[in-house]
Amino acid sequence: MKTVFNSIVVLLILVLASGCSGKGPSKNVSDQLADTASVPDTGFTGITKYYSDELIVKEVTFANGVMQGETKTYYQGGQLNQTIWYEKGLREDSVKKYYLEGQVFRSTPFRHDTIDGTQIQYYRNGRIRAKLKFIKGLRTPFLEEYTRDGKLIGEYPAILFTINDNYSTNGKVRINLTLSDTTRKVKFYRGEFTNGVFDTTKCKLIPGINGKTFLDLKKTGTPRPEYVGIIGAILTDFGNRYLSYKKIELPYKDLN
Repeated sequence: MKTVFNSIVVLLILVLASGCSGKGPSKNVSDQLADTASVPDTGFTGITKYYSDELIVKEVTFANGVMQGETKTYYQGGQLNQTIWYEKGLREDSVKKYYLEGQVFRSTPFRHDTIDGTQIQYYRNGRIRAKLKFIKGLRTPFLEEYTRDGKLIGEYPAILFTINDNYSTNGKVRINLTLSDTTRKVKFYRGEFTNGVFDTTKCKLIPGINGKTFLDLKKTGTPRPEYVGIIGAILTDFGNRYLSYKKIELPYKDLN
């Protein structure tokens, strides 16, 4: 009996000594581990509303923690601003922008989170204001704009140019660019439409200097294309970009 009692006493002493020596996990260590552990996705399904100064700015629909279904954004006054449809976190179908009064202003088609298809803009009375076409996020030259009474607008400014030929003196040729309507805002690019789209990664912006835009070409001594392609992205009265193309034949065959 005495032997059993002595064994119990020794065991208790060892347990106490282990706790005091810090060899076992303390409460502070456990709390620290809990603070740094990652929290798994809750997989929330439902609608989350976001506010700013107690005013709703957005409603997002989730399915298992991923955006799925309709998302709504709001103007500062609480009116509906946009509706966006998501499939597995990606924009699909159409994104709709609204006037303050509630009518649809613009409907933009999306496929796999990228604009793809014909965007349609509307007047407040429901008539079509404009149509623009996109292919995989890039604009095509297609643009139709309409007056309030439904008439198609058919005339846009044309690209004009003049040439300063100094080839014989210093081997340079300057192409001066402008529009038939000089009041219009425009950005000129050197390049071509690629597979029917305007790809700014393959076209070079021609910067304006002191209100003038020109392209300087130099003699190379080696055969070069006999023309240069110019794309003008012209801002319309509707706030869209009309894409105009001009093929300019060059006076010499070695300019670059």
